[in-house]
Amino acid sequence: MQNRLSRCICSLSFVLVAFAGIGAAGLSAIADGPADNRADQVRPIPPPGIELDAAVSDGLMKRCESIRTRFIAIDLEGKDVKVQSLASEVLVFPRAVELAIEFGQFYKPREIESAGKLLDEAERRITVIKDGGDWGEVVGIGDGVNQKLIVGGYQSKIDGSFQPYSVVLPAGMRKCDPRPRRLDIWFHGRGETLSEVGFLTKQQTNAGEYAPVDTLVLHPYGRYCNAFKFAGEVDVLESLEYVKSRLAVDPARISVRGFSMGGAACWQMATHHADRWFAANPGAGFSETPEFLSFFQNEDARATAPDYQQSLWQWYDCPPWAGNLKQCPTIAYSGEIDKQKQAADVMETALRGVGIDLVHVIGPNTAHKIHPDSKTKIESTMATLARIADTVAPRRIEFTTVTLRYHQMYWVDVQGLAQHWKPAEVVADVDSASRIRIKTDNVTHLNLQFGPGQWPGATSGPVKIEIDGTTIIGPAIRSDRSWNVSLVRSEKEWATASEEATTELRKRPGLQGPIDDALMDSFVFVMPGDKSSDKVVQQWVESESVHAMDQWRKHFRGDVRQTVDRDLTDQQIASSNLILFGDVESNEVIARIADELPVEWSDSDVTIGEHKVPRTGHVPILIFPNPLNPNRYVVINSGFTFREYDYLNNARQTPKLPDWALVDVTGGATSQAAGEVKAAGFFDEKWQP
Repeated sequence: MQNRLSRCICSLSFVLVAFAGIGAAGLSAIADGPADNRADQVRPIPPPGIELDAAVSDGLMKRCESIRTRFIAIDLEGKDVKVQSLASEVLVFPRAVELAIEFGQFYKPREIESAGKLLDEAERRITVIKDGGDWGEVVGIGDGVNQKLIVGGYQSKIDGSFQPYSVVLPAGMRKCDPRPRRLDIWFHGRGETLSEVGFLTKQQTNAGEYAPVDTLVLHPYGRYCNAFKFAGEVDVLESLEYVKSRLAVDPARISVRGFSMGGAACWQMATHHADRWFAANPGAGFSETPEFLSFFQNEDARATAPDYQQSLWQWYDCPPWAGNLKQCPTIAYSGEIDKQKQAADVMETALRGVGIDLVHVIGPNTAHKIHPDSKTKIESTMATLARIADTVAPRRIEFTTVTLRYHQMYWVDVQGLAQHWKPAEVVADVDSASRIRIKTDNVTHLNLQFGPGQWPGATSGPVKIEIDGTTIIGPAIRSDRSWNVSLVRSEKEWATASEEATTELRKRPGLQGPIDDALMDSFVFVMPGDKSSDKVVQQWVESESVHAMDQWRKHFRGDVRQTVDRDLTDQQIASSNLILFGDVESNEVIARIADELPVEWSDSDVTIGEHKVPRTGHVPILIFPNPLNPNRYVVINSGFTFREYDYLNNARQTPKLPDWALVDVTGGATSQAAGEVKAAGFFDEKWQP
């Protein structure tokens, strides 16, 4: 993550930056440091590459178009399900090359040659598909004698884009091998120059830091340089599900591992999704925002960030979630003299606070890499944990969350909070008498869900639930040993949930905000078909909407789906979150739903709750359940909320706006903000100001 190299910062000058080894990550990355604290002098990310000869660029682009044409020609009627299911495994390559050209991400002449080889691979795959080959033949799984490195792509639900992935296949694994195997997910380090071309090329020849015997290793790309947050987090989960659909994976033996930026990702995925992994193995990186920025950047974020941003640090800061590691065995690694040892030190303190003594392997006299002796110890521990991994749901669950974005731990499913961004806890035990004892804090709606064969108590009869002093007789155990119940808390006590309680407008998983949450599922930008009478607002809407779409493509490597308000379809309303730019004058979709939004446009003012600003030169920014489809969001006037200044350090990549804001746009946007925030806050649990 802290690797350094010399790079051009403008067309006339070069700055030499000292190198620091990235060790296991093995990726080029620009160093963080106080030089990146100048919001008025933000270096571009991705950094500029070498200039391509026009003929070379044109040649690559023509080959990309030719590959698409050839693939479409395989199935002219578009009815061959097999061919369609293989599209991502072919079209990820021309897309990678086009993005590298678009963003100037060729950094060495040999990378141009690599782009050509990726297109050669796409051509080969088309030939295999045309000849009737299946997925294993397309990606090139061999005879199983030797380890095999495969690369490819899947199609993301977020924006329909083809995203790259890589898998290391162990020796002995053949095409269509039915035996489920352990799978490790490896998160790579920070690489500002790591384009899709670079990733797909490297992964064909480099098995990575760890390749355990008889183990699959998934290398997600993570949608570029975001520490596997937001769409990067979704990339991990989507690529895992895609690989599971193609290869036999043992669901009880999946782990998360990483180093440097990948270590930060590992802490995040382990604490937020603890029930998914048999173990976690984070190395170096960072585990929270304010202390890391103070330590590495000399930046006092606590003194400058508004309260709502500090609340939102909890989304990805790991210490508040430390108790969840009671459900996920963890072995951390740090080099003894690596500054990024700070990440594990912070987590060691947090874990001690919940009664866990962190196993922290330290490489002696080692900087930013993994010591060979430490590797041996770590691999032995991971192998032991894999051997004893259990498919049976645990009887005791201890679960902590601060947002319904992360609402489930095994059979405990939190469906409502009294207050978001305050710690919510559930401790639940099943005893041998088919009684569940539960203690909760800050929880209002709770589902208990045991799948077939998962109920660990008596095999028949009703279940007695003792929850926060209330006793409830729940339904009987089902014949397949499944069982579930929904509970809701009133002002006085808990009870089984009624139909009304489950359908009321309130914050619930997938509809809890904040603004950035809308861009972690399918979304479409809806542009205004008319103009605002306020020229300042109109100019801001035009520039900010373009900025939001451009930055989505550049920073999260997405394909932008957009439409004009009058062309919005029922299918788009049903399937996607709507990112609406404009106001009641300019965007007819906003005008259509304005009466049902918690914002009011009058002739003179814009009002949210008790907060009012002049309409002239001001815009509301907010997220809210879509009145046209309450199972999806609408967002008014925003893409993802962190900006260019925050790209410089992954720990800064946190939400910069909560559920709503009133913003003065007369001064325009900056590298840190869309405008001057006059008021901002969270909606309550019933989506009211």
